[in-house]
Amino acid sequence: MKNNNEIYENTADKNENIFNQIKNLRREVDYNTRDYAIDFLVAKFKAEEFFINYDYQRQFVWDNQRKCQFIESILLGYPIPFMFFSENDDGRCDIVDGAQRTSTLEKFLSNDLVLSNLKKLTELNGLTFNQLPPPIQRKFNTTTLRVIALEEGTSLDVRQEIFNRINTSAMPLNTTETRRGAYAGKFMDFMKICAEKPLFRKLCPISENNKKRFEDIELITRFFAYVNNYQAFEHEVADFLDNFVESHKNEFDRNAFETEFDAMLNFVEKYFPKGFRRNATGKFVPRAGFEAISVGVALALREKADLIPAIATNWTDIASPEGERFKFHTITYASNSKNRIVSRLEYVKNMLLYGEER
Repeated sequence: MKNNNEIYENTADKNENIFNQIKNLRREVDYNTRDYAIDFLVAKFKAEEFFINYDYQRQFVWDNQRKCQFIESILLGYPIPFMFFSENDDGRCDIVDGAQRTSTLEKFLSNDLVLSNLKKLTELNGLTFNQLPPPIQRKFNTTTLRVIALEEGTSLDVRQEIFNRINTSAMPLNTTETRRGAYAGKFMDFMKICAEKPLFRKLCPISENNKKRFEDIELITRFFAYVNNYQAFEHEVADFLDNFVESHKNEFDRNAFETEFDAMLNFVEKYFPKGFRRNATGKFVPRAGFEAISVGVALALREKADLIPAIATNWTDIASPEGERFKFHTITYASNSKNRIVSRLEYVKNMLLYGEER
């Protein structure tokens, strides 16, 4: 049995380890707090002295309702969450968090936003900024918003982490947007290039709204993660993809990845008349269907580079009797369980190689 001195020594060692770990991993971030009047903030934004860094920011996605609610909140004097800026060595400021609010303010002061569906200030519905009474315009312009300004020298990595951890906007980040901010690097840049390939865009049409939320990047991430490591998948898709992207952030065989991606697209164009679409004329590409076809094709091509499908690919048509098994694998419940993911990828691979499910 340990005596009190042994217990104390162990506790002291543990405490020292804790202190050292915090000291070694803590990132020193120097900052100050500033209050900017709205008209000053917008003027700086128009002059691009305050700018949005799209290397890790999501694109503007607030709908009109959210914009109007934000303006109404300011007019009512409601507290507005802090924004985060970061000073650059060229004297400009990167808007780390607050891009959508700043863009909305610029739009409103430029009379490009018509207030609508306001629940409290109903008299303002249908008005632009210039149509407000002059005293209200002046008060709005001189309203100050508080900004946490990170000092010059704050690294891009730190800004990315702050963007990932602190989300004060009304619409939460989806997992793809968070991943872009947290793991920005050469691999993420490469996936952007893949998303712009004309053949990918032809075979995998994605609506403009979904592009703004990076659905194309999500699909491509799933392709590379599953084709290279699907057997290691356990429970959570988001965690699985995060781990894959993080481990390939700046180190991966770009030539091999791109060659396999292009070969997969060429094969799909040649043998799958609908591409990745659910139907021939649709613009909806279901994730499970995309995974099954893209990864299944790539796995089959790894086994036989000059592959010609064993049978016609009408078994992917979920509207026909031949497509019942494909429908089962890609549409029914538990589509993201490990068994279902493995089975749908290998179903497509085996149908291409052998013309039957194995």
